[in-house]
Amino acid sequence: MIRRLFLWLALVAAPLFSIAAQSPRTDAELDSLTRSVASQLRCPVCQGESILDSPASLAQEMRTLVRTQLAQGKSPDDVKAYFVSKYGEWILLAPPASGFTLLVYALPLAALLLGAAVVFFAVRRWTGAPPPTEETES
Repeated sequence: MIRRLFLWLALVAAPLFSIAAQSPRTDAELDSLTRSVASQLRCPVCQGESILDSPASLAQEMRTLVRTQLAQGKSPDDVKAYFVSKYGEWILLAPPASGFTLLVYALPLAALLLGAAVVFFAVRRWTGAPPPTEETES
C-alpha cells in the first residue's frame, strides 16, 4: 500500500518538478522569438507586409499578443496555430505546401520550365543553318 502511494506521488509530482525546472525565457530570447513569429504572420490591414514590418495599430496589438503568448510558455507553432484558427491559413506569409497551396509553389516552377523550353527551341530554330537555295546561272 505504501509502495503504491509513493509510486502515485512520484507520477503526480514528476510533471510538477519538470514544469518548475524549465527556465523562463530571457527578454532577449523572447524578443528574438517574437520577431521570428511576427515576421511569419501577415498583417490583416496592410496584407502585403508582416506584422513585424507593419505600422498599423492592429499589427502592433498582434505583436503584443505574440509576445504575451510566448512569455506564457507557448511554442512558436502554438502561437501560429492560434492565429490560423482566428484568421485561417491566409494569415501565414508562407502557407504550408499541401493541397491547393501546393499549386502556388508548383505553378511558377512549371511556367519557368515551359518558358525555358520555348526559348530554347526558338533560339535553336533561329540560329540553325539556312536552307539551301538553288542558284540560277545567268
